[in-house]
Amino acid sequence: MASQDWLDKDFYAILGVSSDADAATIKKTYRKLARKLHPDQNAGDTAAEAKFKEIGEAYSVLSDPEQRQQYDQLRAMTRGGARFTAGGGGSAGGFEDLFSGMFGAGGPNTRTRYSTSNSSANDPDMQDLLANLFGQAGGSYPGGSTYGGYDTFGAPRGPRKGADVQARTNLSFRDAVAGQTVTLEAADGQRITTRIPPGVRDGQKIRLRGKGARGDAGAEPGDLILTVTVEKHPVFGRDGDNLTVDLPVTFPEAALGATVSVPTLDGTPVRVKIAPGTPSGRVLRVKGRGVKRGDKSGDLLAKVQVVVPQRLTDAGREALEAMQADEVGQDPRAELFERARA
Repeated sequence: MASQDWLDKDFYAILGVSSDADAATIKKTYRKLARKLHPDQNAGDTAAEAKFKEIGEAYSVLSDPEQRQQYDQLRAMTRGGARFTAGGGGSAGGFEDLFSGMFGAGGPNTRTRYSTSNSSANDPDMQDLLANLFGQAGGSYPGGSTYGGYDTFGAPRGPRKGADVQARTNLSFRDAVAGQTVTLEAADGQRITTRIPPGVRDGQKIRLRGKGARGDAGAEPGDLILTVTVEKHPVFGRDGDNLTVDLPVTFPEAALGATVSVPTLDGTPVRVKIAPGTPSGRVLRVKGRGVKRGDKSGDLLAKVQVVVPQRLTDAGREALEAMQADEVGQDPRAELFERARA
C-alpha cells in the first residue's frame, strides 16, 4: 500500500462511524457491512468487492487500539497543514519532519528518506515503514477469511474445503430407539449409506464427516449435515432416554392393589405391582427398559390411568353406593380449596 493511499483515506468515513466511536460500535458496524458486501453474496460485483476490501482495511486499523491511536495522530498532523516533498528534500514541514515528530526518527541530520511519488508502491523503504506503522505486512481480512483465491490484501490462499450439504431422513419411532442403517441419494446420484446411532431424537442433526461437496484440488470435502425426523408412536413416548407409556388400571385394581402387565417396545411384557390405593397419575418405573445407548439404558415409565367404568351391573352399582355411604362427610376436594385460599 502506497504511503499517500494510507494518508488520503478516511477509515471512519469508510465504515460510516464517527471518529469517537467506541470499539463495540466499530465492530458491530463492520460486521454488518461485511455480511452485506461479502463476495459470496455479491458474485461478479466488482464494486462490492472493492468496497469489501476497503472496509476490511479500515477495520483492521480501527479495531486495534495501538494502530488506531497512530492513525488518529497521523490524521491530526495532516489536518494541521503538514506538507509532503517528493524525494528527500528535508525542508521544514516536510514528510521527514512529520514522521520524525511522530516516532523520534532523528533531527535535522537524519538520513532516512521517504518518497510520495507514484512509484512509491515499489519502494521497499516506504512499504516497510507503513507495514511497521499499521501492522499490515502480510495482513489478511480480520478473522482470517479469504475470497476469490486471495485474502483481503491480495495474498494467495490455499485450496478451499468443500461446502457442507444439508439432508433429511425419516425414521420410525422403533428404528430411532434401536438405531438403523439408512441410504441417502445425493442430487448427483451418489449414494451414501450410514448408520444412525441408537437413541436419536426428533430434529437431531448428525454430522457425517467428508460426505459433503467436493473441495478444491487437494482440499478435504465438506460434511453432510443429516437432520432426523422421528415419527410418533401410538403407544410409547420419549423423555430423554426413558420411554413413557400410559397404563390403564381398573378402579378395583387401583383401590385394592394388583399385579398387572405393561407392554415394552420390544414386544415382551413385564409385570408391575399396583399398590393398594394407587391414584391416577402415579408413575411406575421399570428399570432398564428404555433407550439403550452404549452400556447405559433408560427406564420405562408407566403412568397409571384409572379407568372409570362406562357401564355398571346392578351388583356393581350397589357396591359403589355402599362405598359412597361409607364415605359420607369425607370431601376429597377440601384440601384443594384450603390451598387455593392460602
